[in-house]
Amino acid sequence: MLGLCNNFSYVVMLSAAHDILSHKRTSGNQSHVDPGPTLMPHNSSSRFDCNSVSTAAVLLADILPTLVIKLLAPLGLHLLPYSPRVLVSGICAAGSFVLVAFSHSVGTSLCGVVFASISSGLGEVTFLSLTAFYPRAVISWWSSGTGGAGLLGALSYLGLTQAGLSPQQTLLSMLGIPALLLASYFLLLTSPEAQDPGGEEEAESAARQPLIRTEAPESKPAFDLRERWTVVCMWYIVPCVVVYFDLYVRRCDEHREFAMAATCISDTLGISLSGLLALPLHDFLCQLS
Repeated sequence: MLGLCNNFSYVVMLSAAHDILSHKRTSGNQSHVDPGPTLMPHNSSSRFDCNSVSTAAVLLADILPTLVIKLLAPLGLHLLPYSPRVLVSGICAAGSFVLVAFSHSVGTSLCGVVFASISSGLGEVTFLSLTAFYPRAVISWWSSGTGGAGLLGALSYLGLTQAGLSPQQTLLSMLGIPALLLASYFLLLTSPEAQDPGGEEEAESAARQPLIRTEAPESKPAFDLRERWTVVCMWYIVPCVVVYFDLYVRRCDEHREFAMAATCISDTLGISLSGLLALPLHDFLCQLS
């Protein structure tokens, strides 16, 4: 449930990318989408469905804030308790739907997409770190939820708009998802103290130890900044970029909380690169007659 709710706003913003870029307001304060996209002015005869701004702009607005959060997370996000992070994530998700629904310009809509990205990135880092305190099966449950968000988010937006709802009404109808996220965490999630993360005593004690300590034990000194990023790059990020499967299975038992937060950056790097590549590719294709 948490995986589905966390990624839902991210998926919806991608599904609504074309509507966001062609979004306009009527005098009756009802949003609508132009029946035809704005064609590239330099070549109106293009056979492609081109907006004046590439939909890759929405992809970048939806992924770059997540990338920044995941890059900075190992430096100090662990100092913040989990509950405030989840609360901020839920508020940002709700704010993204409201801001995009009532926006008057593409720029404002993209700001709403940024809020969705902040919600998704902060939530992913938080919940993956939290899996260190629960049985290992929760990683599969999380991945199932995030995968389900891809289907449910896209299909729900398509279905509601095809049923006759405007993009504004569709986005506002999805405000229940952030509320469900907060309710699932604060009301339904059981305390990790009652859980056994692996069935092994050593894994249990190790999983509950944060990587960064205020007072480092004599036998295991805390990592300094350089060592921390060396561990992130060499042991978690590089293998995961090559093999996406490692996103959910490669972790060190001694520092599971840190490892799960660090490895989630791998897919974000790939998505960011694809968005950057799509911007010039969009302009090139739209110039073809």
